[in-house]
Amino acid sequence: MKRFFLVLLLAVLVLAGVLVFNAWRAQPLATKVAYSPLALDEAALAQRLSAAIAIATTSATPEAPSLDAFHALHVRLEADFPRVHAQLAHESVNDASLLFRWNGRGECAPLLLAAHQDVVPVEPGTENEWTHSPFAGVINDGYVWGRGAIDDKASLLAILEAVEHLLGEGFVPACPVYLAFGHDEEIGGMRGAKAMAELLHARGVRPAFVLDEGGALTQGSFAGLDVPLATVGVAEKGYLSVRLSARGEGGHSSMPPRTSAIGRVATAVSALERDRPPAAISEVQRELLKRAAPHLPFAQRLALANLWISAPVVESMLSASPVTDATLRTTTAPTLFNAGIKDNVLAQQAEAVVNFRIRPGDSIEGVLAHVRRVIDDAQVEVSRYDDFGTEPTTPAAWDNAAFSAIDTALRRASPENQIVVAPYVTNGATDARHYAVLTPNLYRFAAFKLQPDELAAFHGTDERIAVAEHARAVRFYIALLREFGAMD
Repeated sequence: MKRFFLVLLLAVLVLAGVLVFNAWRAQPLATKVAYSPLALDEAALAQRLSAAIAIATTSATPEAPSLDAFHALHVRLEADFPRVHAQLAHESVNDASLLFRWNGRGECAPLLLAAHQDVVPVEPGTENEWTHSPFAGVINDGYVWGRGAIDDKASLLAILEAVEHLLGEGFVPACPVYLAFGHDEEIGGMRGAKAMAELLHARGVRPAFVLDEGGALTQGSFAGLDVPLATVGVAEKGYLSVRLSARGEGGHSSMPPRTSAIGRVATAVSALERDRPPAAISEVQRELLKRAAPHLPFAQRLALANLWISAPVVESMLSASPVTDATLRTTTAPTLFNAGIKDNVLAQQAEAVVNFRIRPGDSIEGVLAHVRRVIDDAQVEVSRYDDFGTEPTTPAAWDNAAFSAIDTALRRASPENQIVVAPYVTNGATDARHYAVLTPNLYRFAAFKLQPDELAAFHGTDERIAVAEHARAVRFYIALLREFGAMD
């Protein structure tokens, strides 16, 4: 027995030694890229962004189909970026999306930079809650305020600013560069990015990589990490909304059945919230945690450097917050519930809608099978809510020249001494997925640093971007276009 405990003690000591050694050897990725200051007229950049925000390009819908605001934006962009419009071939796709081609010195695999012109509407009744009118483009307190400031006019203008700047220097890229600016990203991108992708595919265009919006530079979003974290989206979750419906006999509420239509659907929704798809740390997330680990306090570093044994604990910790839990699993979110016509009348029909954001590795069919298995009630009809649904995308590589070019460009544009640049999976849909017909190298990143309160304004009240951060994004695209010319 004594010998057994000695062997056990030795095994524990060896295990502890391995864990500590792994934590000790977790070192930041080596980089020799230095900040490269570039003088820009930041006030002028802010003014041009302000002018674009002041044109309310809310997504056109069947109920409000007018494209007049987009045409007004195009006139504004042509006036503000004369070199781009004079020197780059450009065309309109479906009367509102814009596609530019910048010829390179040779006919090699091009770069495609994407952004979108449309913005989400301001929720009626909340206009007075804004510090500044949402479509005034006010510049105040070091910010440009208004709907679209973050999503996505800052990226759109930053790309154009960068190209205009480089054209002024006489710069010519080594390979062609495409600029693709959709007009309906917020409602699926079917007439914008999808149409442009199909057009380019028909022309035989095969980009080296595509860069769209998606990730960003944040600080304070990762507990224990005291340096900025740049999350570059290498994949995005799929999207599916499922309708749950049940029928009942109706009648007076004084004589209710044991199970009503409302009760049946409510039980189904409750079951789905209780029995969610399983959590798992993906390879993308493992890489993010690996890159963040060297910058964390020792206890966190110890756990993240040893996921081979600590993964269940780490998963439990990440599951505690809705923000990080969403990175682990296909999420389940009841969003609509409709039933009844009067407080004393039994509903003859009840319906709920549950939205799922599908993690890479899962699928639409897999989610539908999960819903039917968990509900296990033949009286509840399960169907797709509408025709819109997307599968999760396959992750792009993060150990290639494209990802390295994004990393290098960000460091050249950023004054911070240290930045963690890591891959991640975006929770929301972007236009990038439509370009999968052209290349598997799809990346999603907006090069501005956002504080937690600024992130909270995304699609909400008081959306805004710091003037200095918009300038960072311009410097980033300038550096990226130069770096792209140096890629092998």
